[in-house]
Amino acid sequence: MNLSQQNLKIHNQNIVACIWDFDKTLIPGYMQTPLFKHYGINENVFWKEVNELPELYAGRGMRVSSDTIYLNHLLSYVKNGPLRGLTNKKLQELGSEINFYPGLPTFFNELSDISNDPEFAKYDFKVEHYIISTGISKIIKGSIIAPFVEDVFACEFIESPLPPNFMNQTELSLPIDLEISQVGMTVDNTIKTRCIFEINKGSNKNSSIDVNTFIPHEDRRVPIEQMIYIADGPSDVPVFTVVKQMGGKTYAVYDPSNEKEFEQSCNLVERSRVHNNGPADYRPSSSTSIWMKQKVKEIFRKMINKRNDQLRDRLGDPPRHIQDEESLQEDRFYKQETFWK
Repeated sequence: MNLSQQNLKIHNQNIVACIWDFDKTLIPGYMQTPLFKHYGINENVFWKEVNELPELYAGRGMRVSSDTIYLNHLLSYVKNGPLRGLTNKKLQELGSEINFYPGLPTFFNELSDISNDPEFAKYDFKVEHYIISTGISKIIKGSIIAPFVEDVFACEFIESPLPPNFMNQTELSLPIDLEISQVGMTVDNTIKTRCIFEINKGSNKNSSIDVNTFIPHEDRRVPIEQMIYIADGPSDVPVFTVVKQMGGKTYAVYDPSNEKEFEQSCNLVERSRVHNNGPADYRPSSSTSIWMKQKVKEIFRKMINKRNDQLRDRLGDPPRHIQDEESLQEDRFYKQETFWK
């Protein structure tokens, strides 16, 4: 099915998408910290258990995702009591307790405001921010960064799963005490690449566009060369690779107080996984802030050049008077005579 058959609107491709990881990129640690603190759970013990699970389940002949098995373990904590009564609403409330790196969330607005600079103000350019995370969507959406973000791709929980044969029931009973009980959506480090193409094709904005639908490059909402992907570590290599190979910009951040994280981000640069690296410090004077602003402007300028090239291609050459060969020779002789004099 082609675009005309789907009656899709052709996009202006006027957007720069800044796409962010969350944990250790926008915040110093993990977003689940307020959850464990609220319920009195030892965070270190929980993550130690999670790290042991893939090997333990492998011993039972099962393979699990090391990125998202923690979701199942959270549900085990709900079922067995330590997190009894945990709801999506509570997860969102706990998001308000997350502390961000310096400069956030103001930095998101600073990047968006570049479109208002005199150099770009006459164009319809804009900057959009997205978060793609293996963390929990409700926590992110409850944090102070949420109002500055266009969309969030992260894991989701279901509170009241529909029963078998629910389509034949006229009334569906709900439990008196709601709590999360099933995983509804998982985002691991390979699904992150799918999210990139959802942003690219605009399927996150238009539900009639399937991410697997063929859409010509010139009709995609956000070309990948107009994306900047920012994350903290090797687990983001699949996305770094896709974005970088397809013309986008990639950047690795590190905790300024953590030498190991600095070394890790340098290795990503040396192995050509990312274009550059810098501290997770988003204040105006930081190298990360300066680099990001420069790249947004660079992409805007490329967008202007692209539009000018397309305009010239469409306009073609202006009409000229037709001259025969004899007239052309006379013109050339006249110009030579004039020059010799």
